[in-house]
Amino acid sequence: MRGLHYQVQRPQGKLVRVVSGEVLDVAVDLRKKSPTFGKWVSELLSEDNKKQLWIPEGFAHGFLTLSDSAQLLYKTTDFYFPEFDRSILWKDKFLNIDWGIESPLISEKDNAACCFRDADFFS
Repeated sequence: MRGLHYQVQRPQGKLVRVVSGEVLDVAVDLRKKSPTFGKWVSELLSEDNKKQLWIPEGFAHGFLTLSDSAQLLYKTTDFYFPEFDRSILWKDKFLNIDWGIESPLISEKDNAACCFRDADFFS
């Protein structure tokens, strides 16, 4: 699993697709003035269904690999700036995202991410 990542100050829009394997892709709205603030959406992306997911600027993004391995391609609206990188805990109780798994393999960084209530949001 890759946790819920986003960039502050230099937000990125992302077009995501899977070229091999299968993932559950998740986006969370972090735009305070949005009617969907704090809501999430998920989509099954795979090499077979060839679906893509557009994740606008102001959203956090994460995914769970459902196959033995997966390769994703991203097209982004801006470059990656590590100094602006932020993460929200994948199992945040407020968001209550249905990942369909209790204990995924996840990095220490993503397991130590902040709660939604403590996150940096977009105005």
